[in-house]
Amino acid sequence: MKKIVFYTLLISIFITSCDSFNKLLKSSDYDLKFQKAKEYYDKANWTKASQLFEELIPVVKGTERAEEVYFHYSYCNYYMGDYLLSQYHFKNFSRQFPASKHAEECYFMNALCYYYTSPAYHLDQTSTHNAIKEFQSFVDTYPESKLIDSCNQYIDKLRMKIEKKDYDIVKHYYKLEDYKASIVSSKSFIIDYPSSTYNEEMYFMIINSYYLLAINSIPSKQNERLQNAMENYVKFVDIYPNSSYLSRAETVYNNCKKIKDKLN
Repeated sequence: MKKIVFYTLLISIFITSCDSFNKLLKSSDYDLKFQKAKEYYDKANWTKASQLFEELIPVVKGTERAEEVYFHYSYCNYYMGDYLLSQYHFKNFSRQFPASKHAEECYFMNALCYYYTSPAYHLDQTSTHNAIKEFQSFVDTYPESKLIDSCNQYIDKLRMKIEKKDYDIVKHYYKLEDYKASIVSSKSFIIDYPSSTYNEEMYFMIINSYYLLAINSIPSKQNERLQNAMENYVKFVDIYPNSSYLSRAETVYNNCKKIKDKLN
């Protein structure tokens, strides 16, 4: 019996609360709406705060409250996890209020929203590229900002994701035994990511791809491809003298040399 009374009381409070908020939404008392919107915001009730701030945006346009209303509305969307919408509003805020004390913060939050929409590395990376672009734009616009280090850290994480995707593409060609594509993509990878931890493996795949391409080629093309494999081996040893791929690369080199000797 006590439980029934308790739940009935809860339902009653909920209905009363909903009725009260609906009356507030329909009210033309914009000062009250502004006050209540801030109260809901402070209590982390982003949904109700967002509804009220959204209604206030056209009402307070051109007034002193416009900046504060739009700033809080943008954050409501962010806290509700709607990164696409909040990204738009953060960027729009920095455009509408370039002299605002919040302009720099909103510019950064715009980029951060792009960061959160960046998908897993194996999916399309358009959002990842956009996030890097926005962080770099922030750095260029606010070179003295305290957020520069954070921007660089986010950019590094995003670039690592793109790097992993490109690495998988190279590996895919190699596994498919498309050695021409493997060679081209491996060389491009090394140029694009000169400090990558995958570059030792890239060099080995170039060497082995030239070798495997050569032994599956017509005789007139074998010599050149074997020579390319051997030249890349020499370059590889010079750059990575202690590489874990060294013994395998050396085996490929020796095989190339034996075949070349027979051809000549």
